[in-house]
Amino acid sequence: MALIISPLMSSRKKIARRNLELCFPEMTDTEREQLLDDNFRTMGMMLIETAIGWWASDESLRKRVTYHGYEHLEEALAAGKGVILLTGHFTSMELGGRLIMLKTPCHVMFRELKNPLFNEVMMQQRIFHSEGIVLRDDPRPMVRALRKNKVVWYAPDQDFGPRVSVFAKFFGVSAATVPATARIAKMSGAKVVPFVPRREADGSYTVTLSKALDNFPTGDDIEDAQRVNDILEQEIRKAPEQYYWVHRRFKTQPDTKKGKLYK
Repeated sequence: MALIISPLMSSRKKIARRNLELCFPEMTDTEREQLLDDNFRTMGMMLIETAIGWWASDESLRKRVTYHGYEHLEEALAAGKGVILLTGHFTSMELGGRLIMLKTPCHVMFRELKNPLFNEVMMQQRIFHSEGIVLRDDPRPMVRALRKNKVVWYAPDQDFGPRVSVFAKFFGVSAATVPATARIAKMSGAKVVPFVPRREADGSYTVTLSKALDNFPTGDDIEDAQRVNDILEQEIRKAPEQYYWVHRRFKTQPDTKKGKLYK
């Protein structure tokens, strides 16, 4: 599958290569090229995993997943103010959402896609498997769901431009980071529980949930955004080939006079 999509994604491969240069300067060129190749093989699996996440039976999925730290989600729900499942754009993200929903109903975030057919299919599948969807540009339903002690699956690790962002480091590079995780947690009182899906070497999957963040939010948007980025970076480093490196994560920079990071 990776061999099929690689020629179709040459521009995306260029972005991924640049991201790896920025995020892993300690690696040699050879090491980064190997990581890039591994990443694109994983991207090929992403297409298959998305189909599995949409159409596989609950029974078949339960046989392939192991959960670690699920008690942290239960403890957070016991507080009665909802839970933000904090995750990132991992290549198993779509399947990971389905796997966590085997254990607990979730609301999921949704961003409109440019391709109308794929947009419709993805929206319908997320509606079918989830407790509800929340459009990215209207967070009010998310706050309402959290106030009803619901779980909301949320991935804030993309560049949405300077108007809605603060700048925090991501792999040591300034990155426009939406402060919504902290702001929504403050508005709702929800707990924030980090959540990571990962494909293992034998083809099985692990879903790992960590303890709810303590002393969060602090009220300082930059400090809170930095904490979110640090958590995601820590998890990405465990399996960097399983991250969505084809996004222009560093497109928006605080000082444009220094030039763009992407050509």
